This record gives sequence, structure tokens and C-alpha cells, in this order.
Amino acid sequence: MHLSTTRRLPSSNEDAIKGRIAPLTAELRALANELKQAETLPALLREIETIHRDIQEGPFRQSLPEDRQDLYTLLQTMEKSGGWPYIPRLQLRTFIDLLGQDGVEIRT
Repeated sequence: MHLSTTRRLPSSNEDAIKGRIAPLTAELRALANELKQAETLPALLREIETIHRDIQEGPFRQSLPEDRQDLYTLLQTMEKSGGWPYIPRLQLRTFIDLLGQDGVEIRT
């Protein structure tokens, strides 16, 4: 289903979404606090990233307007309300390279 017109969700819809997500995010935060280990937390982060990608490539992409002007309006609205919902992936190679450089200080 495609949107025929692009507009910002009414505040009540956003509040309803936040209300439904709140218990889920609280549970994820509690799980992260339980794990508290660098060896186990990446699995949680990978799962969250997978969910993000599934939503982005599935329901979000399917809901994008077909009309170019409507898509432009949606992108402007997204930019005004905080930009693209991206989860950046930390690159292990970057850490390894930084740790391998001479003279790099690790602060605690």
C-alpha cells in the first residue's frame, strides 16, 4: 500500500506508537543491563540492527509514495523531524587499526 499524500503523523498516532514501543524498549534496555559484557552485547546489537533493516526494507519501503513530489515532501518532513533513522555499525577493522598504531593512547 502506497501513501497517496505524504504528511506527518498526527501527534496522537505518534504517541500511540511510542506507547506501544515503550515496554519493548524498556525490556531491551533491561536485557542490555543484564548482559553487560562486551562478548554478549554485540549479539543484541546485531539483532536490533536486523530488525531495523527488516522494517526499512519491508514495511517502510512498501509505504513510500510513488509520486516524486510526495516522496520529496516525505524526505523534507523526515529531515525536519530528526533525519533518517539509521543505526550506525561500528567497524571492528577501525578499532583494530587504531589499536595497532604506534603512539595511540587508550584513555579510561
